[in-house]
Amino acid sequence: MERAQSMPITTATTKLGLLDWLSLSCRHIALLAAMIATAGSLFFSEVLRWIPCELCWYQRILMYPLVVILFVGIWRDDRKVYLYALPLALAGIAVSLYHYLMVMLIIPPAPCAGAVPCAFDYINIPGALSFVKIPFLALVAFSIISVMMANLALAETPPACGRPARITATVIVIGAAALFIGLGMMI
Repeated sequence: MERAQSMPITTATTKLGLLDWLSLSCRHIALLAAMIATAGSLFFSEVLRWIPCELCWYQRILMYPLVVILFVGIWRDDRKVYLYALPLALAGIAVSLYHYLMVMLIIPPAPCAGAVPCAFDYINIPGALSFVKIPFLALVAFSIISVMMANLALAETPPACGRPARITATVIVIGAAALFIGLGMMI
């Protein structure tokens, strides 16, 4: 038997560039950022006993579900997890930026209903890193998650999926939790 059409078999291997790697890993990078931000906020309040202000609570309300949404999205191989995660992350950017501008006294502080004023600054690093404040850390995390979810939405390369992706997601969650629990036990 002869084939009517012969299809050439290509065995060329392609190297992954940075953008391809980001497209493959974007859900995991977003999960890592969300997990570090969540564990970090719990570390600040539960270990260091820093009382969160009202705007900190709003940021937590937007961040904590992202861990679950991203983790479940990876486990279910949901390529459209950005539909659920991106709105929360973008809202988190808005709240974090507003809070950061208040802490840096760029805009006047708004009255907060909680025990701690929203312009209160727990982190006072002198010198070149004086811009690092808790709302800034949240802003960075929400920005990373937003960029990764936008990358997922626009990427032509499908994200990593299957068993390796699930194992990686589980390692991220367990590893970040173990790291912050270990830090809490050392203090």
